[in-house]
Amino acid sequence: MHYEIRVNGVLDSGWSAWFDGLQVISDQHGQTIIAGPIADQAALHGLLAKIRDLGLELLEVRRTDPDWHRSTVARLPERLFR
Repeated sequence: MHYEIRVNGVLDSGWSAWFDGLQVISDQHGQTIIAGPIADQAALHGLLAKIRDLGLELLEVRRTDPDWHRSTVARLPERLFR
């Protein structure tokens, strides 16, 4: 499954490795989207635990269609926080 997880807080793309290679994109409003494929529910809960451990406020978790994800991931910066 593919997910987009929105948090309140700024993380730069250097955090991608810590989030198992997921895409990490922040905006000028202090929010970040962590997006990409997550293997299963256990991996999702592990990712949410990492977010909790960083003290980031969880704003949204959205499961996305893999085809939609591939076609729009390059446009994430332009569609963030419209």
